[in-house]
Amino acid sequence: MSFNFDPAKVCACGKTHTTAVEHVTIEEGAINAIPGYAKAYGAKKAFIIGDINTYPLAGDKITAMLEAEGICCTSYVFKERRLEPDEKAVGSLVLHYDAKSDIIISIGSGVINDISKIIAYQTNTPYVIVASAAFMDGYAAGSSSMAIDGVKVTVPAKSPDVIIGDINILNGAPIHMAKAGLGDMLAKYVSICEWRLSNLINGEYYCEEVAEFTRQSLRACVNGAKGLLEHNDESMKMLFEGLINCGKAMDYAGCSRPGGGVEHYFSHIWDMRGLDFGTPTSSHGMQVALGTLNTIKCYQELKNITPNREKALAYAKNFDFADWSEQLRTFVGKGAEAMIALEAKEKKYDLDKHAARLEVILEKWDDILRIIDEELPSVEEFEAILDSIEAPKTLEAIGLDSSTLAMTLKSTKDIRDKYVLPRLLWDIGELDEVCNKVFG
Repeated sequence: MSFNFDPAKVCACGKTHTTAVEHVTIEEGAINAIPGYAKAYGAKKAFIIGDINTYPLAGDKITAMLEAEGICCTSYVFKERRLEPDEKAVGSLVLHYDAKSDIIISIGSGVINDISKIIAYQTNTPYVIVASAAFMDGYAAGSSSMAIDGVKVTVPAKSPDVIIGDINILNGAPIHMAKAGLGDMLAKYVSICEWRLSNLINGEYYCEEVAEFTRQSLRACVNGAKGLLEHNDESMKMLFEGLINCGKAMDYAGCSRPGGGVEHYFSHIWDMRGLDFGTPTSSHGMQVALGTLNTIKCYQELKNITPNREKALAYAKNFDFADWSEQLRTFVGKGAEAMIALEAKEKKYDLDKHAARLEVILEKWDDILRIIDEELPSVEEFEAILDSIEAPKTLEAIGLDSSTLAMTLKSTKDIRDKYVLPRLLWDIGELDEVCNKVFG
């Protein structure tokens, strides 16, 4: 990438862009660099974290290399085949953590990284993540995606000091993991679009430099996508570098906007339903890819709309939050309580606030349509990308139910304090009609 953010320079957006990630090594045999990094951080004792799937990839080799350099090692290996990022997992790791350790080295992808970053944050210990797959964009982020009381939330955590992407390990992972990683990258079409829309409508902070850094990473990944099926080393390197860059972009921006928008909330809703009702779920990246596809379909329909002030004001006035809360409880489960409680703080349904947003939307509708055109591919173009990696294009293909799509989209407007597509559709009084037209 051509971007080099100078932490001493103030950007045109008014911020200085920094990331806590100090070193990234992406190459064949990258794990061989770990002893050097450990010594650079003055480590005397390493705590190595993995699970029964990831530890065998490199755990013993890393231990042997460190001990050969006089660095003692202890480890904890989760026994679960499918580890959940929840209170139980964090508590288990806390109880087994060796407090005498002065560096943490984890081997894994999403869940292992999220849990380990919390321990590193709490102990303020240098942290190295050895990626087990190019699976998601959260490696570099200074936060963790967790399930707390059945609700998907983002909590403060420590960005890795060092990220290791060993191409031999990454290309040895099952191909569905690389497909999921690309799925997470494809979300950036929507994330940048919605970041710009919220900046236009609400005056939310936005940085074009960070946005373009994210776009460049996305383009590189899409250009190399087909090579992933052939386990091409260069394609894998581009994908992993793109995922790391998007994590850094969230650090640079100081928010999650570069990484995800409403398409991520599709995945969160499905995960929450899975936690409470036992409904099927798939990998985060595949859910996000399908969330992105269905989001693009809705934006494409939005382009056919001319907002009407009277219709929008009447829609907001007739909205029954108590009735909607019951619908949320029925559809989402116990995770709905936190979503419902958010409204008391946020007041997004307040009629005066809605009226003020509506006036901005009506005034800037042409700009809204321009941003959508500039940032989003067509449905056909997006499906062609999915086809290039033989990825699914329907919910049924990953075990989910497409009849839930309308209610999923409606629910996403309540999951976080973030202006996303369903909020815009609600503001113009078209949420129900777009759901009916797109999802049936």
